[in-house]
Amino acid sequence: MCAAEQGGGEADDRADSDGSRGGASAAAEDRGSPASPVESALLEDLVAANRILFRHGVVDAFGHVSVRHDKDPERFLLSRNMAPGLVGRDDIVEFDLDGTPVDARGRRVYLERFLHGQIYRARPDVQAVVHSHAPDLLPFGLVQGIELRPVWHMSGFLGAFGGGAVPLFEIRETAGPASDLLIRDNALGRALADSLGPAPVVLMRGHGATLVGESLPVVVFRSVYTKMNADVLLRSLPLGPVTYLTEGEAEATTVTNSSQIARAWELWKREAAEAARQP
Repeated sequence: MCAAEQGGGEADDRADSDGSRGGASAAAEDRGSPASPVESALLEDLVAANRILFRHGVVDAFGHVSVRHDKDPERFLLSRNMAPGLVGRDDIVEFDLDGTPVDARGRRVYLERFLHGQIYRARPDVQAVVHSHAPDLLPFGLVQGIELRPVWHMSGFLGAFGGGAVPLFEIRETAGPASDLLIRDNALGRALADSLGPAPVVLMRGHGATLVGESLPVVVFRSVYTKMNADVLLRSLPLGPVTYLTEGEAEATTVTNSSQIARAWELWKREAAEAARQP
């Protein structure tokens, strides 16, 4: 979530066609009814994902993580508008793929919920989405001539989709030269999903990145190690020519690491739970 998403003052009383309200207030009216109740364990994992991402600096007061509903693939779950590190089970809201809430009950929601819904619509394989503003990622969407590619075995997934460097979304191509860079409607969400294509990550110029995975543990793993890979690469580039992983190395390391994601997830989940219990 960007700072503008917090908004201020009262929301515009006129609802847009997508269910959102004017300005940056991120208020939206409920439409439809909730799907069958989600499994309790999935809710717990979504709360844990928010807190893990905060602890690892992938998100701070802003940013968000969602998961596709386990009973209805046309719905997804995302926190109400709040800092990820404070999210609890009672803060989770259900949305349809147009970004319309069904049970917000007057609670403010993230303005950029549209990026989640449109990625789920475009990518049936995706079960979880993270939107991050991690500063380590920003240079790779700003500076011409540098690309975000994998340089160590923990981040091989960045090059394992057959597309070379991580793709870049340029919002000016859809919104023109005077937008606030936020994904504030479904048209921008679709454009972002198109830029993502089959990749696990898409950079967003002047904004951050969006990451996807086939589960919450996978997308959290990718989010943490994409940030770490960017840090390593930024440290390496001033020293001389960089040796990147080959496509074959990227694919092989991804296969190996995929069998170990639960190892990281269980550690990070326990750490987040212990931190939450601290006074």
